Amino acid sequence: MKLATYTANGQTRTGIVVGDNIVDTGIDGTMIDLIRDWERLKPELEAKAAVEGGVPLSSVKLEAPVQRPGKIFAIGLNYADHIAESQMATPERQVWFTKAQTSVNGPYDPIEIATGTMTADYEVELVAIVGAGGKHIAPSDAPAAIFGYCVGNDVTERMWQHAVPQWSLGKSFDTHAPMGPWIVTADEVGNPHTLGLRCFVNGEKRQDSNTAHLVFDIWQQVEHLSVGMTLEPGDILFTGTPGGIGAAMDPRQFLKPGDVVRCEIDGIGAIEGTMKAEG
Repeated sequence: MKLATYTANGQTRTGIVVGDNIVDTGIDGTMIDLIRDWERLKPELEAKAAVEGGVPLSSVKLEAPVQRPGKIFAIGLNYADHIAESQMATPERQVWFTKAQTSVNGPYDPIEIATGTMTADYEVELVAIVGAGGKHIAPSDAPAAIFGYCVGNDVTERMWQHAVPQWSLGKSFDTHAPMGPWIVTADEVGNPHTLGLRCFVNGEKRQDSNTAHLVFDIWQQVEHLSVGMTLEPGDILFTGTPGGIGAAMDPRQFLKPGDVVRCEIDGIGAIEGTMKAEG
């Protein structure tokens, strides 16, 4: 099932994407509320999707599926080709950083280049949305902890990222976590480690890989994070980006106002944002 957060007639709601239409769930509350109560709601929503026509997707505005996640974590250096282009050693332990809630952005919304900066970069990533979650989750139990997946762009301000050892500030600028266009539930995705993912800038393919090449797979990621914290419904995990970032090109190719960045993942969908100067 594909589940989206959308705005129509001034109201933001949750909906089920069926073909080119969206069917309102009829549920008051946010996507996090829906995820938290998923086992009870699932049969009702499946029945609703089967009989109701809904309205055209083109008539609504799709928002980030989870607008205010409790936690946003992202793993760095998790594809071999990206590690090589970054001229760094393969990590023995997982390298994690956070992105601020205020970096969340809609799947088709403009992406800001902050005033006084000039090194904004793209990173296509598969995003995992936590469902049941928990703590001390074994890899064998990790699939049951994930609700679904969407497309993400871990937009990064490289100058700020590399100015200090801790990356979080350079990863957390406003609008720098576009995601969507909807959540595809885990049962529909199947194995998340066989998905092709790509990023285009102004139609030019910059990144092209497959989640089969993750250094630490998603189940290992869930195990690692849940050692120290309880993963809760709606938490967001950016699972890593492959090689092809602008900072590794010769010459470097950072994003500028007017550039259009498209990120797509097989079986899930695509997001696309136009870069614009802040303000």
